Amino acid sequence: MTQKNTLRALFWLALVAFLAWDYAASPKVDLRFEAPLIAAGSGQAASGGHCSMPAGK
Repeated sequence: MTQKNTLRALFWLALVAFLAWDYAASPKVDLRFEAPLIAAGSGQAASGGHCSMPAGK
């Protein structure tokens, strides 16, 4: 293997190892407590940040 192929293989191995570790170490997702999807016209009121300030301030 050339040095370029070796570095490429090490990169993919490290990436897969990181993803496997992250998946194993992360808590399971509780879908009931997840934030709602951001969608235009969803009717969800904005909370926090400049977009939720009253107009004219």
